Amino acid sequence: MKITADTNILVRAVTQDDPEQGPTARKLVTDAEVLAITLPALCEMCWVLRRAYKFGTGDVAAAIRLLLDADNVALERLPVEAGLAILDAGGDFADGVIAHEGQWLGGETLVSFDKKAFALLEKRGFAVHLPA
Repeated sequence: MKITADTNILVRAVTQDDPEQGPTARKLVTDAEVLAITLPALCEMCWVLRRAYKFGTGDVAAAIRLLLDADNVALERLPVEAGLAILDAGGDFADGVIAHEGQWLGGETLVSFDKKAFALLEKRGFAVHLPA
């Protein structure tokens, strides 16, 4: 079966926190002919793992890399790698994805009130602006 995984499937597959849904989600993810993972679902998964499950940055990055390296997974590799770069630097995965996608869409400067994201993205070569 070729499937698109919702965030709750990804989270259950990673956390195995529910005795029924965990194994079902893991089987869906591993047995799928194609596992399509959208950027919003991946960003949500990172947020849920960090905030609700208190996963460390390394554990979240490892979960993303497992998906990135799986033979059956279809995702947009470049924005995911941009997200991982910011996550690995101590920021939020979504900030890297947003900066990459904005640049791809023609945005030249990322504007944000997030000072931490500003600093991390600037170090990675993104043009950023912190409004006064």
